[in-house]
Amino acid sequence: MARQKFAVTPGFEVGGTLLRPEQLAMLGAVIGEDARVEMTTFKQLYVEMDEDQVEEAKAELEKVGLQVHPAGFVSKSLITCNFCRGAEDAGLDVAAMLDEVIADHPVPNPLKIGYAGCALGTSEPLLKDIAVIKMKDFYDIYVGGEPRGLKAALARPLHTGLSPEMLAPIILKLIVIYQETGKKKERFSRFVDRITLEQLRELTQYEQSAHTG
Repeated sequence: MARQKFAVTPGFEVGGTLLRPEQLAMLGAVIGEDARVEMTTFKQLYVEMDEDQVEEAKAELEKVGLQVHPAGFVSKSLITCNFCRGAEDAGLDVAAMLDEVIADHPVPNPLKIGYAGCALGTSEPLLKDIAVIKMKDFYDIYVGGEPRGLKAALARPLHTGLSPEMLAPIILKLIVIYQETGKKKERFSRFVDRITLEQLRELTQYEQSAHTG
């Protein structure tokens, strides 16, 4: 029988990415004994199960508040910090808005987008492909983090001093550029190096405030 893989996450809240007991119970109940569940590095569970049972399982998982996403070469759901400064100070509403618009876009290589509610960066956003960091009342976007290999590198600043409404258009523009000009299986960090940070900055210019760097 054919198998299918999909991703599951509870989303995020103050305290982080938290699975409730009833969600875990439902997951175990609906995917079957032969299913495989993998914990990923981007706070999603990958579920592989019999293809003919997938749609029913997805519907049941969504009933208990779990988000279901495609697996593979897509932009992943937002990888966030634990919002230890509280929902308002850490920008939980902004993170939720971003999560809704940036996830599940087909891309040349899986794309990880991180978010931190303050400069402490406990979610290690600078090791993600794209990072959003809240700095008091404004936001900075970084690109090109690479956590793997001997040439691991931190993401570099693309735009700084952004208001919340500027974030989604810029990140969506980055995704479109990556979709259209990225090579098959090209990591985003290599894509940034090839296109150059300067060109990406120019291509993603947005009407910005005087606070923008």
